[in-house]
Amino acid sequence: MSAKDDYRKLTGLQKAAIFLIAIGEEQATKLFNVMEDDEIKDISATMSNLGQVSSDVVERLFTEFSEQMSAAGVVVGTFDSTERLLTKALGKGKVDSIMEEIRGPAGRTTWDKLGNVSEEVLASFLKNEYPQTIALVLSKIKSDHASKVIMSLPEDLSTEVIMRMLTMEAIKKDVLDGVEKTLKREFMSNLAKTQRRDSYQMLAEIFNNFDRATETKYMGKLEERSAEAAERIRKLMFTFEDLVKIDSFGIQALLRVCDKEKLSVALKGASEDIKNLFFGNLSERAAKIMKEDMANKGPVRLKEVDEAQQYIVNIAKDLAAKGEIVISEGNPEDQMVY
Repeated sequence: MSAKDDYRKLTGLQKAAIFLIAIGEEQATKLFNVMEDDEIKDISATMSNLGQVSSDVVERLFTEFSEQMSAAGVVVGTFDSTERLLTKALGKGKVDSIMEEIRGPAGRTTWDKLGNVSEEVLASFLKNEYPQTIALVLSKIKSDHASKVIMSLPEDLSTEVIMRMLTMEAIKKDVLDGVEKTLKREFMSNLAKTQRRDSYQMLAEIFNNFDRATETKYMGKLEERSAEAAERIRKLMFTFEDLVKIDSFGIQALLRVCDKEKLSVALKGASEDIKNLFFGNLSERAAKIMKEDMANKGPVRLKEVDEAQQYIVNIAKDLAAKGEIVISEGNPEDQMVY
C-alpha cells in the first residue's frame, strides 16, 4: 500500500491537494484566490505528484472535514490538470512561472533543486561568481554533489573556493536570502526554460506506456522508416522484463509497496526468470499463496496484464528516482557491495 492509499499516512499538503481536486475547478478556484504564492506552489507541486487516489481515501477526507460527499470517486492529479485549474484562478502568466518551477529539477527548496542539477551545468554557472558566493552555495548542497562541482571548476578557482569554505563564518539570513533569490531568478528559471528533453528518451517513455499491441504496431512502423531510431528507443525503454536489473534488496523494497493483487496479474504474463525473481524474494508461504492466487485466476486478458506490469514498472521507476533502489545498467558504479 502506498502512502497516499493509507489515509493515516497522508500529510496535510496531500490532504489539501486531494480536497481541492475533488471539489472541482470552480470551487477550488475560489480557494486559490485567497492563498499566498508559497501556499499555491506547495499545494500545486503536491497535486502534480498525487497520481491516482482511491475513493476510500477521498471519502475519509471529506468525513474529516465534516461534509457530505454525494459521489466520491477516483481523482487524478497531473501536471495538466493542475495547470488547467491554476490558470482559471491566477491567469496564464503567473501559472507558467509556477508550473515551470514544479517541472524543474526536483526539490522543495532552491538548495534541494540545485542538488538535482548536473555538476557540469552548476559549475558552468558558478564559475562566473565570486569565490565566496560559490563557497556559500556549495555549503548548502549535499557533500557528494559539492565535491563533483568542485572537480568541475577551474583548478585555481576550486582551490580558492575550498579556502573560503574553510574560513566561512555564520551567514546572515538576509545575505542567504539574497543569494537564493538570485539563484532562482538567474539560474533556476533559465534552466527550466532552456532544458530540452532528449527526444529519444521522451519517445521511450511514451512507448513504455503503450499496451503491447500498440507498442508492437508503432515500433514496426518506426523500424520501416528508421531501424536505427527504433533500436535506440528500444534500448532506452524500461519494461517489466527489465526488472531483472534490480537486486534482491530492490525487489524486496518493491514488494513492500506494490499491490500484491496487481503483482499476481503482472506475473501471469512474465518470463520464468521474472517469476523466479519475485518468488525468490518472498517467504515460502507468501510465494505459495501468490502462486495459488495466480492459478485460481485462470486466463487473464492481455490488456489487464499489460496494465498491471506497467503499474509495477512505474513503482520501480519512482523508487529508483528517490534513490531507494538501484536499477543496474551494467555500469560498475551501479554494483552493490554488502
